[in-house]
Amino acid sequence: MGAPLSSWPWENMGSYKYMLYGPLVAKAACEWRDGRSVGWSLHLLILFGLRSLTYQLWYSFTNMLFFTRKRRVINEGVDFKQIDNEWNWDNFLILQALLGSMISHHAPPLEELPILGLQGCIIALLLHVGVSEPVFYLANRWFHSGSLFTHYHSIQHASPVPTPMTAGFGTPLEHLVLGAVMAAPLLGAFLMGCGSVGLVYGYVFVFDFLRCMGYSNVEVFPVRLLQALPFLRYLIYSPTYLSLHHKEKNCNYCLFMPLFDLLGKTVNSRTWDLQREISAGKNDRVPDFVFLAHVVDIFSSVHVPFVFRSASSMPFFTNPLLFFLWPLAFFSMLVMWALSKTFLLSFYNLRGRLHQTWVVPRYGFQVVVRPQVLLSSPLCCHTKTNRADPSFDWLQYFLPFARKGINNQIELAILRADKMGVKVLSLAALNKNESLNGGGTLFVSKHPDLRVRVVHGNTLTAAVMLNEIPRDAKEVFLTGATSKLGRAIALYLCRKNIRVLMLTLSAERFLNIQKEAPADCQHHLVQVTKCQAAQNCKTWIVGKWMSPREQRWAPPGTHFHQFVVPPIIGFRRDCTYGSLAAMRLPKDVQGLGSCEVVQTYSLPAKCRSKEIKGIQFLAPLTIFLVWCLLGDGTVHDGARSGSRLPRRRSGSLPRRVDSPRGGRHRRRPHRRGVESCTEAWPDAGLRRR
Repeated sequence: MGAPLSSWPWENMGSYKYMLYGPLVAKAACEWRDGRSVGWSLHLLILFGLRSLTYQLWYSFTNMLFFTRKRRVINEGVDFKQIDNEWNWDNFLILQALLGSMISHHAPPLEELPILGLQGCIIALLLHVGVSEPVFYLANRWFHSGSLFTHYHSIQHASPVPTPMTAGFGTPLEHLVLGAVMAAPLLGAFLMGCGSVGLVYGYVFVFDFLRCMGYSNVEVFPVRLLQALPFLRYLIYSPTYLSLHHKEKNCNYCLFMPLFDLLGKTVNSRTWDLQREISAGKNDRVPDFVFLAHVVDIFSSVHVPFVFRSASSMPFFTNPLLFFLWPLAFFSMLVMWALSKTFLLSFYNLRGRLHQTWVVPRYGFQVVVRPQVLLSSPLCCHTKTNRADPSFDWLQYFLPFARKGINNQIELAILRADKMGVKVLSLAALNKNESLNGGGTLFVSKHPDLRVRVVHGNTLTAAVMLNEIPRDAKEVFLTGATSKLGRAIALYLCRKNIRVLMLTLSAERFLNIQKEAPADCQHHLVQVTKCQAAQNCKTWIVGKWMSPREQRWAPPGTHFHQFVVPPIIGFRRDCTYGSLAAMRLPKDVQGLGSCEVVQTYSLPAKCRSKEIKGIQFLAPLTIFLVWCLLGDGTVHDGARSGSRLPRRRSGSLPRRVDSPRGGRHRRRPHRRGVESCTEAWPDAGLRRR
């Protein structure tokens, strides 16, 4: 049995805990129905919403790494374990709302209170300095001693990186004390007859604002201000000040005013020097690896760490609540299109090396350019007939007039990475589109002296796809057949005497691929123009989106292997669908707290996996493993023609490729239980020799 008041009575209720607001809602509704003036019940509900918004906005600000990267106090990321621990961070808001509802029964009617009174604000300020600050200081030192720390306060210090949500994460006993500290100035002002509605809103807002600021892990005070007004450092604390307390636990105990630490002789001697260094941006670090991604569509653009942590920490799904953010997301898209440059989105550390994700501020829209194309969603389109070029779907993600601007954004990102000293930069998905920039060869050819290794990679994805093909397969049906990946797969399979039905309307592209195959294997490559031609084939390799009408031609028992993004929807119950390729990160990854679209915890895209290996100086070993896997056919998998995909050995794929290490140690499998993986962004080197 735990210590008294060390756990929340509604911690097992999940989202149903918000039903505890039911009595307040009912009372406010009754007052509204009876035509009475607005009472305290409605104000308490409004305060709950505004306080939640304050924490959310501060969280969004701290995770906008393109603004805050150089001023972060602790350079580690927030991982899934911390997110799980702090999942119910808002329990204290429910507690304080319930306490407030009880106190409101003895509060004067709102009709008797002014909107705002200056005298009440002065009294509240004096009571805060004279009562709240010293009481909190003593209570905080008390909570850091002996069994009180073990049973109560230690759970907050278990979070390695302070966040605004960490400020609300604690036990009921701690928040009862904190609630009393916050209520003292308000109660004093009301008892003296100087209370007002504006005082309640203002004091609660400032209190939460300063709490969030201290836990933001982003230094917000400029050095020049503190140098010009040195006494300010004792009147208001800073994120650096609180981060030292969070890390070392035996100093900097104050609520908001370091003056009481000075009087108690508990100020950390390194506080001001560290604050000066961080304010000057000296805590920044050059990444070892950069993953250059792009936005998929408007709706998925809200699935980023700086919007909602509860959404970005889970695989993407269509949450109806996020539809309310669609207008804001659309406006953000217009602003990004007009003003934004490539920006930093997220990062994590793997064995001492910093991995960052940069985003090109462009969206992957599909555009209706042919009458047979039916636009059905921002992510995919269904066609009445199969188009000639299977990469045509991806080509239409970019408006024709926008291609030059997109390439300029990518080029500037590559040059910026090269100037910073980044070792490896990976082009993701549409940023390596063949028709856009030749899979990245445009930039490598234009800048032959690049020190950063630019990669996009198809080798590892092709290896994984080929390893999944049944050994007894005699015939396969391949869509996306003339794309870079489809071409490599087709050439390999035909050398293994497997008949490949290549879906394409372009006879020219098909013949070009057929000519690359050995003369005695060319007859294994067969051009087809409709899915009906594969109605007797049970092995389908999908490299472009397929509608339910197209999937119905597959015979019962068919398995759909996929390298299409987004993955096709499994409409057929009598068939099986493979997941997109991904590799599990090692258990010692640090600071990973967001999922890539449909990625499960610790599963990055296959192309990112390859580049991670490269940044760990394992790229030669990876290439050797793929060489041992993929046969002796010549395919184009990088900047140079003639790159070779090696022979597949008998037996299983080498462990480093087929059996990635690591595992999911989630506390809540129901939140991240999706087993599908993210896009199989292929990865082969564009490195110049």
